[in-house]
Amino acid sequence: MFVTEEDHASPSSVTLEEDDEEELEGLIKANGEINWDCPCLQGMAYGPCGEQFKAAFSCFHYSEEDPKGSDCIPQFRDMQECFVKYPEIYGKDDELDEEEDSINKETENVKAGDVEEDIVSSEKNDYSSSDSKESTKSTHELSDEASS
Repeated sequence: MFVTEEDHASPSSVTLEEDDEEELEGLIKANGEINWDCPCLQGMAYGPCGEQFKAAFSCFHYSEEDPKGSDCIPQFRDMQECFVKYPEIYGKDDELDEEEDSINKETENVKAGDVEEDIVSSEKNDYSSSDSKESTKSTHELSDEASS
């Protein structure tokens, strides 16, 4: 795009559209209501289980129970039951179980490796500390012998 001197001589006629207020809002609107259009919800409010999601999420958001949301178990159960009916959209429960299993196995392997390393490290420290005591003792004995 080329700009001429004539283009610069007159004020710009470009107008910017006003941003929609809902786009600027986060999950919770200024009035305390839930913004169901927030991208952070990834469209969950409008899928086949949208009504169940809204019921569970609203219950949790407005819950005053201690612990928070403990009064929302029926709504979350309904939402979960709906998710199971649509595995192509919400994923299969088995996929989550397999993922959790692999994570748990990796964690166990790491922990087991740490324990082995700790044992080996501890044994090395035991040997090195006993060696240093012996070498220190030998040095003192040698100095005593030399001064006698």
